[in-house]
Amino acid sequence: MAAGRTSSPVFRCTGCGAEAVRWAGRCSRCQAWGTVEAAAAAQRPGARGSGRIGGHGPSAVAVSAPAQRVTTVDVTPAHSRSTGVAELDRVLGGGLVPGAVVLLAGEPGVGKSTLLLEVAARSAAGGLRALVVSGEESMAQIRLRAGRTGALEEDLWLAAETDLDAVLAHVDAVGPALLVVDSVQTISTAAAEGVAGGVTQIREVTAALIRLAKDRGISTVLVGHVTKDGNVAGPRLLEHLVDVVLHFEGDRHSALRLVRAGKNRFGPADEVGCFEMHEEGIRGVSDPSGLFLSGGNERASAQPVAGTCVTVTVEGRRPLVAEVQALVAPHVAPGQVLRRSVSGIEGSRLAMMIAVVDRRGGVTIGAADVYASTVGGVRMTEPAIDLALALAVASAKTGAALPSDLLAIGEVGLAGEVRPVGSMRRRLTEGARLGFRRALVPPGSTDLPDGIAAIPVADLKAAVGFLGGDSDKHLKRHNRVTSGAA
Repeated sequence: MAAGRTSSPVFRCTGCGAEAVRWAGRCSRCQAWGTVEAAAAAQRPGARGSGRIGGHGPSAVAVSAPAQRVTTVDVTPAHSRSTGVAELDRVLGGGLVPGAVVLLAGEPGVGKSTLLLEVAARSAAGGLRALVVSGEESMAQIRLRAGRTGALEEDLWLAAETDLDAVLAHVDAVGPALLVVDSVQTISTAAAEGVAGGVTQIREVTAALIRLAKDRGISTVLVGHVTKDGNVAGPRLLEHLVDVVLHFEGDRHSALRLVRAGKNRFGPADEVGCFEMHEEGIRGVSDPSGLFLSGGNERASAQPVAGTCVTVTVEGRRPLVAEVQALVAPHVAPGQVLRRSVSGIEGSRLAMMIAVVDRRGGVTIGAADVYASTVGGVRMTEPAIDLALALAVASAKTGAALPSDLLAIGEVGLAGEVRPVGSMRRRLTEGARLGFRRALVPPGSTDLPDGIAAIPVADLKAAVGFLGGDSDKHLKRHNRVTSGAA
């Protein structure tokens, strides 16, 4: 056996790729049963001692480029190019960088292929040749969608392949500036063991496409499948290898779609883009706040409804005015567990707010089923929605509505106190733009905008006092919080 080469058998999990020296019925990393199989260990011809940089050894390591001082490195290749879709540019941090590899993951039917076909068409219309390689659809199917969505461009090229060598051959023939692979789980290579979509195949295919993108400066977008838990299918290494990880979210029964950045080497990693699906394709929504209110942009002047409260959540740098709805119903199944059903809100957050409302807010929930939801399918996870969620639950229980022009923003602690949150000025400015005249805010909030009256509430019980009442009366008893107030 040659020195530095390993051929001893190992066992590898087909689910996550974890390796072990002995067989086990359950993977120690992903805890899946029956996924550990015997596999040959990877060959390592370049093990330590066989070669060193500088030619000291039997096989010197090739250096692709000499080291440079940080002050002399040219940053021009890292400048982004617009995709032609403003909402996607927002999430990417300005557009696609030549040589960057983007992973776009989402559930089946959410619109990944439609969005990327639109991006490829915009690229081709701007003079940058684009190649879309599909391992799931035929070229005729893609052509029909392109005709329906208006994505017919001369410099947009299509290919239907599932073999990596064939994909590389198409890239050589077309010479694209943008490459879309839909999806990476359908591409396989004879150089790796396993079936398409397996851990080993995905790792090898992704590594080859990344090398291609970096060597030729091709902006590459890989479509990824997700598991039933919403995570990117395949090894976790996949997300580490790529430059950008985007999650495409949305309910197939709703037109709203959201693109979130989970990782971004070229821009903010907490930004969100909003889209709407139509028969003609997918379109960006530059002003999405009205989509998350039951009455649209007229919500602030509508009749008050019990069990609802409006708040402002911040996604990245974008404030979104959204409505929280709650329903408290008598528990009709004695002896069974009380129901706590949520949509767009974390179940643990709802359970905590129910307990705080019951013990600290002066509203007894008792043995009742509680349901909470957001309007428009938006998902809200930040603590700033606590006050709105608690007030919606209290309003649903008492039947007393909050004023329709009132916002509620703040984190609620287990002691019932209302805690400060960030970006308050940005939140209230967005609320004022949509016609809301007043807002319940944590005490000590500073640098507040004009056009909306900020009412500080120290605890949840004080906020519950606004249910069914006139907020003007409460406003007279509070000093309006101004910039520089303690």
